[in-house]
This record gives sequence, structure tokens and C-alpha cells, in this order.
Amino acid sequence: MPGAVVITRPLAQALPLAERVAALGRRAEVLPLLDIAPLPDTGPLRAVLARLHEFALVAFVSPNAIDAAFAHIPAWPAGVTLAVVGEGSRAALAAHGVTEANATIVSPLDPVHSDSEHLLQALDLPALRGRQVLIVRGEAGRELMGDGFRAAGAHVTAIPAYRRSVPQLTPEFAARLRALLAEENDWIVTSSEALRGLFVLLEELACSAGGDDIVAKMQQQHLIVPHARIAETARLLGLSRLTLTGSGDERLLAALQSRP
Repeated sequence: MPGAVVITRPLAQALPLAERVAALGRRAEVLPLLDIAPLPDTGPLRAVLARLHEFALVAFVSPNAIDAAFAHIPAWPAGVTLAVVGEGSRAALAAHGVTEANATIVSPLDPVHSDSEHLLQALDLPALRGRQVLIVRGEAGRELMGDGFRAAGAHVTAIPAYRRSVPQLTPEFAARLRALLAEENDWIVTSSEALRGLFVLLEELACSAGGDDIVAKMQQQHLIVPHARIAETARLLGLSRLTLTGSGDERLLAALQSRP
């Protein structure tokens, strides 16, 4: 009997995937490892989004960035190209009515490498020289995308759209971790930041009574990850049972179905 499928995405993205996992006959456990919250002051974000028409390209770093921004975008301006790093972001755009049918959307050519590096490779960077580029992201994040645009001669504006944080190790959260690590499960992990945050929580839990082997138990779990960068983070944290799927829920679900 297979164990549970632990879905570690932020809650808004975890619940739809949990329904699809349950439809496969697997038990889904939603355990968000990143909490997503609105900014306390959305004024700067709204001010930038009010002049979207000035940008040649707008890059969204995640589905959360898309959802947070489109809360303030009544309609996407014609002629402004969108750039996203994966199929999850394309699905988020579609949920807001933006598709290839009515906009130009660029993403990495290889779904296994859905990250900033491969997005930059997919873009016509020389065409952005001297033009305005907007990056919509969380409050903190990698600078690689912005550095790549600047190196190409673009004028870059980066604007935070949401706040993310690792959950607190409450007694309830600690109990859930212990219960999940008492059996062999499949963990869907879609963020390196979330995985690193999990191990911080596990180290904290290991210092408490009865938590001595909790890190080792996590290292024995099977992870399903969509990006090579997350797989590398997992290996650095001592996890070796990995399935790399590429971007998109269909590939994650196919990997689950192929499990013995």
C-alpha cells in the first residue's frame, strides 16, 4: 500500500493538485512549506502596474507573483510580452484570461529546466537593449534574472508583489511532521527555498525531545521535483531518492502514476 503524497506548495496552489492526486487513488497530505501573504502596502505595486504599457517585457517569477499582480490588473495591455519560468505560471496566466491566443508568452524551451537561466536563453535579449523590463516577484529572490536583463542593456524595474515565509514550528506542525515521517511517502517539492526551510524546521525539531532522528527520516523519503535546481538542493541536503519531472502538474502526476 503506497504512502501519502505530501504536497508542499503554498496553500492556494496545493489544494487543486491535492484534488488531482486524490483522483488517482492516492492519499494527499497538504503541508505548505511557504506561507504567502499580501504586502502590507500595495501602493508601489499598483503604481508600477498602472503603467504596464510602458514595458517591452514583464517577467513573473512564479504563479504567486501572477496572482498577486493580477489582483490589480484589469486587462493585459496589447503589445506587452510576458515571460514566465514554467507551466504552472502559464496555467496561472490562463486563469486570469491571458493565453497564447491573446498575448505573447515566453517560457523556457525545455520543461525540465524551468528556471531563470533557461528563460533568459529563450528570450531575444538583444531586442531588449535600451527598453524597459519589469520583474514581478516576492519580497526577496534571486537576482540572476535582473542581472541577465541588465547585461543585455535593458532598463530593469523589479517590484515585489507578495511576501513569503517559512511556517513556524508550532506543536501542531511538529506533530504533523513526525506523523508524516513515520511512514514512507512521496513528497512533491516545487521550491528550493521551501526545502531549505523544511530542513531548518527539522533541525529545530531534532533539538527537542524525541526528535533525534527526524532529519535522517526525511533524508530517506522520496521526492518528486520539477526543476534540476531543486534536485541539486535536495542532494546537498542529503536526499538521494529523487524523481525529476520537468515543469507542470501533468508531469508531476505522471511521475506518481509510474511509481510501483
